[in-house]
Amino acid sequence: MYKSSDKICDLMSQEEDAIQIISRFGLAMGVGEQTIEQVCDTHGVHTQTFLSVVNYKLFKVRPNPDTIDIPTLQRYLKNAHTYFLDFRLPRLRRALIEAIIPADPSTKIPGLILRCYDEFVAEIRTHIEHENAGLFEEHEHDDERITGKLTEIKNLIIKYYPGASSRQTGEDRVRSAEEGSITYLLISVMSDLWHTEQDFADHCAIEDNILRPALTKIQPSVHHTRQLTETEELSDREKDVLIQLVRGLSNKEIADVLCISTHTVISHRKNITRKLNIHSTAGLTIYAIVNKLVDLNSLE
Repeated sequence: MYKSSDKICDLMSQEEDAIQIISRFGLAMGVGEQTIEQVCDTHGVHTQTFLSVVNYKLFKVRPNPDTIDIPTLQRYLKNAHTYFLDFRLPRLRRALIEAIIPADPSTKIPGLILRCYDEFVAEIRTHIEHENAGLFEEHEHDDERITGKLTEIKNLIIKYYPGASSRQTGEDRVRSAEEGSITYLLISVMSDLWHTEQDFADHCAIEDNILRPALTKIQPSVHHTRQLTETEELSDREKDVLIQLVRGLSNKEIADVLCISTHTVISHRKNITRKLNIHSTAGLTIYAIVNKLVDLNSLE
C-alpha cells in the first residue's frame, strides 16, 4: 500500500492505473521528487482521500469512511464523468466505426453492433446524470448490467463479426493486406472495450465502497439539519412537475409534456417530497392549490 511519504513519481511509474487516478484528482506531470502529500497539498487535494482511492483501486483495500473528504471524492468522480462522456466513449465509438464498418456491406451486423454501443453509452449517460444529482439509490443495481453491455458488444464482435472469405488473385491479395490492417484495428478496439469496461467497473466500485459509506456516516446529521430548517422553495421546473403531478399525469406523461426524461421527473419528484415534506398526492394537491399553482377548475 502507498503512504503519504512515498514519492508520487514512483506511484506514477510503477502503476498503470495511477496516471488515470492522478489526472482525475486534477494533478499534473512534472512532479519531481515530491511526496504524495506534498503534491496533494500543492493542488489542494485531500491526501487521505487520494490515498484511499489509490489503495482501493490497486489493492482493493476499503478505507475508513471517517478518513474521506467527500467534496474531494465528488470532484474526482465528476472528473471521471467528464472523461467518460467527453473523451473515452466518443473516441471508442470512432474507433469502433473505423474497425467494423469496412466489413461485408451485405450484412447489417456492423450497424447493429454500433447500435448496441450507442445504447450502452445512453445508459452510461443516465447513470452519470443520476450520480451527479445524488440519486445513488436509483441505479444501485445497474452497475453490473451496464458493464455487461460492453461484454455483450465484445461477444457480438467475437462471434458474429462478418469475416472476409479467402481470395487468390493479386488484387485480392492487396485487399487481404488491407483487411489485415482492419484486423489490427479490431484487436485495438477489443482492447479498448475491455479497458473501458474495467475502468467503469472500478469507477462504480469506488462509488459503492468509498463514497456511499462516507455519505452514510454523515447522513443522520444531514437529516437533522434539514428538520431544523424552513421548507425549501421549489424551483420553477419542480413547480412544473408538481402541477402536472396533481393533475393526475404519470411520470412518463409528465416527461412527455415537459420534454424531459422520466428519470428527471423522478428526480424532481424526490426533491419536491423532500423540500415540502409532503408524501401524498392529496397533500401535494392541497399545497399546489394554496400556493396558487393550480386552481380547482383546472383539476376538474
